Amino acid sequence: MGRRGIVTLMRRVLRWTLLILGLVLGSLLAVAVGRGIYRVIWPDPVPVTVYRLARGTVEETVTNSKAGTVKARRRAKISPEVGGRVESIGFRSGAQVRRGDVLLRIYAGDLKASMALAEQDLVTSRASAREACLMAELAQRDLKRTLDLKDERIVSVEVLDRLQNQSESSAARCEAARANAERAQAAVDLARANLNKTVLRAPFDGVVADLKAEVGEWVSPSPPALPIPPVFDIIDPSSIYVSAPLDEVDAGKVRPGQTARVTLDPYPNRSFQGHVTRVAPYVQDIQEQNRTLEVEVDFDDAAFARSLLPGTSADVEVILRSVERVLRIPTYALLEGDRVLVFNGGHLVARQVKTGMRNWEFSEVQEGLNEGDPVVVSLDRAEVKEGVRATIGDETGARKDGTGKT
Repeated sequence: MGRRGIVTLMRRVLRWTLLILGLVLGSLLAVAVGRGIYRVIWPDPVPVTVYRLARGTVEETVTNSKAGTVKARRRAKISPEVGGRVESIGFRSGAQVRRGDVLLRIYAGDLKASMALAEQDLVTSRASAREACLMAELAQRDLKRTLDLKDERIVSVEVLDRLQNQSESSAARCEAARANAERAQAAVDLARANLNKTVLRAPFDGVVADLKAEVGEWVSPSPPALPIPPVFDIIDPSSIYVSAPLDEVDAGKVRPGQTARVTLDPYPNRSFQGHVTRVAPYVQDIQEQNRTLEVEVDFDDAAFARSLLPGTSADVEVILRSVERVLRIPTYALLEGDRVLVFNGGHLVARQVKTGMRNWEFSEVQEGLNEGDPVVVSLDRAEVKEGVRATIGDETGARKDGTGKT
């Protein structure tokens, strides 16, 4: 084969190669386009989360409009009644105290000396009073004997007048001495009261929550309206409760004795039973357009309440009424117009439902659904809508604990 034949052969091979390559690329492109068209026309099923309709409890509740607070009904922030240098501290933060226990002593050397001086003055005054009163008794006896001789004309009128005057003067001196003794007793009582002010005692059984002093430091009284921090903060753990503000529109619904449910930030995913013990007789209007009604809730578990720290934030739900063993769905599964999406045969179908009692968590279903129906609850995606193909990616249900929690 000559040179011209070889060139002709190579050209033929190249044409066939390009032809085959074009056919392959065209097939691949057609497949890709076909897949794209298929996905547009028949998209992949959307994974959804469903809630199997079940029976449970639905409650009508009222919740606080902003965070409530754990408080103690008996809480004393106290300081000594007089200023001075701390001589000793009886209890520190976290300690259990009994009523009357000595929390703190202030140096009282000068007050003790004043007390001793007042007691000595009292001894002297009482002795002077006894002496004066003895003299008054003697003068009274002399006067009596003289009066007995008056009828016999043995004693002159001048002597009788002198003895009468001496008796009355002695009685007056006795009264003055007794008054002086009483004044000395009052001085002792005052010195003792001032001395007692240097000792700070626990006003009730409780726990020392805070201590802001140390031995050797100077402390001052903490009167109201003055920015002087108290030395001790004493809390009675048996008086723990929750104070929560409710919107004023709920004022007519809440009353003492109603059951309440409390949730606390330190105990996530848990709730604690309680009951309403007080509803404020007035609406607070501290801020414009933000008027609230304060309610107080006590915990049913007193032992647990004693473990809580005052100041902890808390949320309160007051249970107004409830229905049990009714079909219910999560409230967030409801669409506008009381419709829900139900997974049915690989598609999402909208159904109209009739609801009864509801709260922010669950709604009672009276008509439109049956027990076990898979209701879609993952409604936070745009592709989850009526008519789309879907598949169940996750499934939830109600716990059978009677709390209405999932």
